[in-house]
Amino acid sequence: MAKGESLGEFEHLVLLAVLRLGAEAYGMRVRREIAERTDRDVSIGAVYATLDRMEAKGLVKSEMGPSTPERGGRAKRSFRLTGAGAEAVNRVQQGLVSMSDGMVFPLPERGL
Repeated sequence: MAKGESLGEFEHLVLLAVLRLGAEAYGMRVRREIAERTDRDVSIGAVYATLDRMEAKGLVKSEMGPSTPERGGRAKRSFRLTGAGAEAVNRVQQGLVSMSDGMVFPLPERGL
């Protein structure tokens, strides 16, 4: 894998959230999904910066929905994984499985 093609931990979480949320994958929902599933407080700015960076890399695609009165006439921007994004997630998942294959993880009280 060439330098710059690997995903960081947060990028991986964002892509998984987008994949999990499907048609409901917009910034605030992505932030909430990550927070709920990882107990990690993330800023909406970090989520959008990551989504923008991954869109520039071709891993996600965004589109603007219709404006709604509930949002003060603003449109919602939703995201979906591209084929390259799905491949990146699969590559990371396979790497994690391969690296941990056959390992027995110590319990925290036993240490390493």
